Amino acid sequence: MTTSNHQSAQVPAILVLEDGRVFHGVSFGAEGETFGEIVFNTGMTGYQETLTDPSYHRQIVAMTAPHIGNTGVNDDDPESGRIWVAGYVVREPARIPSNWRAKRTLDEELRQQGVVGIAMPGTRALTRHLRDKGAMRAAVSTVETDPERLLERVLASPRMAGADLAGEVTTGAPYTVAPPEGVPTRFTVAAVDLGIKAMTPQRLAERGCEVRVLPAGSTAEEILALGTDGVFFSNGPGDPAAADAAVAAMRGVLDAGKPLFGICFGNQILGRALGLGTYKLPFGHRGVNQPVRDTRTGRVYITSQNHGFAVRADTDGPFDTRYGRAEVSYIGLNDNVVEGLRLLDRPAFSAQFHPEAAAGPHDAAELFDAFVDLMADHKGAQASAGV
Repeated sequence: MTTSNHQSAQVPAILVLEDGRVFHGVSFGAEGETFGEIVFNTGMTGYQETLTDPSYHRQIVAMTAPHIGNTGVNDDDPESGRIWVAGYVVREPARIPSNWRAKRTLDEELRQQGVVGIAMPGTRALTRHLRDKGAMRAAVSTVETDPERLLERVLASPRMAGADLAGEVTTGAPYTVAPPEGVPTRFTVAAVDLGIKAMTPQRLAERGCEVRVLPAGSTAEEILALGTDGVFFSNGPGDPAAADAAVAAMRGVLDAGKPLFGICFGNQILGRALGLGTYKLPFGHRGVNQPVRDTRTGRVYITSQNHGFAVRADTDGPFDTRYGRAEVSYIGLNDNVVEGLRLLDRPAFSAQFHPEAAAGPHDAAELFDAFVDLMADHKGAQASAGV
């Protein structure tokens, strides 16, 4: 990615997709050019959380909401220490942000972090095109005026399928998130950072968990050596089929019988650990309005999601795995995608959606309570057995 911090309000910009479709607009954020897989996000709120979600690494994100930047940028809502999106596509940037927490404009933040974007009138046409043709490689440029020349470089850029990216976004060193003042520590949790969002360990800490966040490359031996009450595997970018190290680590945790919880990428890793396959969705699920159904109760949750891959599993009932019986716990109501897994003979479960859900919705926050209950039951069973 090449960028410049100087920006003129009307610098021409082009968006070129790998199938040759071209969109014209003006620069938004840093000038320069960037390459990545283009995807769309249907959320009406939470653009700052979207930008800083490590799961968007190497993706150009197009927002379907027509106005972006209305509330500016603050220092409280980021999900990580930087913007991770490769590029940004909006219809109409806010001319003046209006929010009491705003510290900077979104345009200033994008320029400061070198993120190339485009403001253009065709975001609806772009979204419909991606829904028909699927997510694909693309480029945004303010320096290349010939779409054909830019297309050649798009076609030479790496694909998302087969990409192992967790190591590029994970923490460089372990760190701990303690319960807030006044909340007693009830459990300890080892959280494997495959691209973790900051709100996730906070949600666990609020429930009395001391969360020890570990780099993505942590082995099962390193995870288990901490002696924690439970293990969490986070969201993250890339193709789960390429994440062999994370699968091996999770299998070691499952072998040890530790309570385990995974979300998003962690759900896909659990699927692979159980011997299930994964596949790439045509255009993925990205937004805060995705309905899922609990297969046991029939209850419908409106969830926040950000994934382009999914687990392939039998949704008709329990199935056998190397760790005993398992079942699909949630199903997406838009396209019947597997949205969660539950082991029936070991203390482990996962969800494809985001229960921490900043900026919402909060329907699924109870999954953190379920993980806490799982650790409590496991600890109680060990005590009864004299372990």
